[in-house]
Amino acid sequence: MQSIIETVQPYVNTIATAAVGVLTAFVLGGLNKKLKTKVNVWLEARTTAAQREIIHKIAGEGFAFAQTAFKEAGGERKLQEALQYASLTLSSQGIVVSQVELKSAIEKAYLEYKAKTKVALATDAQPNEEATRAAAKEAVSGLAAKLNDFLAQATAEVSSGQVQTATESIQEPTESVQAPATEQD
Repeated sequence: MQSIIETVQPYVNTIATAAVGVLTAFVLGGLNKKLKTKVNVWLEARTTAAQREIIHKIAGEGFAFAQTAFKEAGGERKLQEALQYASLTLSSQGIVVSQVELKSAIEKAYLEYKAKTKVALATDAQPNEEATRAAAKEAVSGLAAKLNDFLAQATAEVSSGQVQTATESIQEPTESVQAPATEQD
């Protein structure tokens, strides 16, 4: 009984870990959706539609700026840089937005970016038919090139006399000659 438990234990652990991972993914997906909805509701209550569009656009620009200009920095530093960029840009256009509103818009831009990269990674992970055909063509052309090289080398060896003929390699028997067996009655 103990050996059965020891044998099954790794499989049970693997299944349990996978189930917890799937459950966690669903929970996080739901939380991201709820957070995005709450950010939108909060922003809608405090700004006009045109201002919201500008805020989201500039928040996205701030996120992109921080993401590319501060690649090695941590998440908090990137957020601060994005906040600074967006705040200066919005104030130069005469739009007054609180830091909380701006932070929410940048967080939304981050969540959208994260969702897009997940979709892009999932799409890239599945090979499409065209890419498969191109890879097959490349493999076949590589094989054909190797075959051509081999045939060219064989032709060169034959024409230069480097290949032994079949009669040269077969030696004639020297002493042992066997007589055919005859039937005796």
